[in-house]
Amino acid sequence: MSQKTRKEVLNRMRRQYARAGAEYKRQLLDQAVKLLGYHRKAAIRALRATPAPEGFPAVRSGRPKEYDVGRLLPILKPIWFAAQQPCGSRLHALLPEWVPAYEADQRRLDADLKRSLLAASPRTLDRLLSPLRSQTRRRGGTRPGSLLRQSIPIRGTWSEAGPGWLEVDTVALCGGALDDQHLWMLDGVDIRTDWTEQRALENRGQHCTLSQIQDIERSLPFALRGIDSDNGGEFLNHQLVAYFQVRPQPVLVTRSRPYHKNDNAHVEQRNWTHVRQHFGYERYDNPLVVPLINTLCKGALGQLQNHFLPTHKLLKKRRQGRRFIRFYGPAQTPYTRVLAAAEVSAQTKRQLQALHAQLNPFQLRRDIQQQQKQIETQRLVRA
Repeated sequence: MSQKTRKEVLNRMRRQYARAGAEYKRQLLDQAVKLLGYHRKAAIRALRATPAPEGFPAVRSGRPKEYDVGRLLPILKPIWFAAQQPCGSRLHALLPEWVPAYEADQRRLDADLKRSLLAASPRTLDRLLSPLRSQTRRRGGTRPGSLLRQSIPIRGTWSEAGPGWLEVDTVALCGGALDDQHLWMLDGVDIRTDWTEQRALENRGQHCTLSQIQDIERSLPFALRGIDSDNGGEFLNHQLVAYFQVRPQPVLVTRSRPYHKNDNAHVEQRNWTHVRQHFGYERYDNPLVVPLINTLCKGALGQLQNHFLPTHKLLKKRRQGRRFIRFYGPAQTPYTRVLAAAEVSAQTKRQLQALHAQLNPFQLRRDIQQQQKQIETQRLVRA
């Protein structure tokens, strides 16, 4: 039955229902339930309703609409995609900084539209963007190593009182074929601030892995105090352990339990959000791509992730029956958490603030896309 026919039938039944007695009303309700598919209570409301006069729109019941989707969505959409499709609460946290950046980069917004955009709750933002959301899948691969495993403790002695406690992992850019002739991504995340660093590796040899870990340490805005990895041979070797131990202030080196991925939950999550979402599952086997990827990670991509993309931190969790109820703090960027850390020097904070004032997330997004095109072109060139 078409919508036009349904409307005509319903209008005729309404007129009959208004004049009918109790017995005939029950018969009309039975017909509405059977013919139009209504629940009985919905049929009563539909037959009691007064149709709008011809040429006039029907009066909408319920709460009045506070947000005009047609005006907000064209502004939210580019911000949401440039910010890597965050959830509503993270989007709500980044809008106060991204909306002025949007105005500087795209166009000015009128005061009412800007006020509505900033006043929208996280749930409202989720509802407005729900048609745009999509789901993807994840994969991974780790080769276990046994060298030094017994002498490196399983994590459990970390204080994690301030920044400098890093989880690291490697991600295969293999295209589904783990043959050790492809590139790898070294991924690191600070547990306290969520500051992240990524570097491309030609291989997972000791020298190659150590050189990129040294580069990551130089890029951190705080001192490295501890490093935790899985049981891969690229991390459990004498060269890397000696680098962290033979220094005036040794760095604590720990490992996760074998076959317990959740021990490194922070970096495992970033393997998806910071590596797979930007470099995908394609095969990278041209070594000439490595400096291009590292330039991107140390430049525009790292700056966008650390300065403009807020994250949630788990405050506590409580068991309720078979479920765990988790409580999260307000969404903040890694940059904001670093500025709030007492362990970070004032000079470093001033340098970060000066850099942050020069950045625009939309320009960073364009730089990322341009460099990704260069990487993709070089990736397809056979070495």
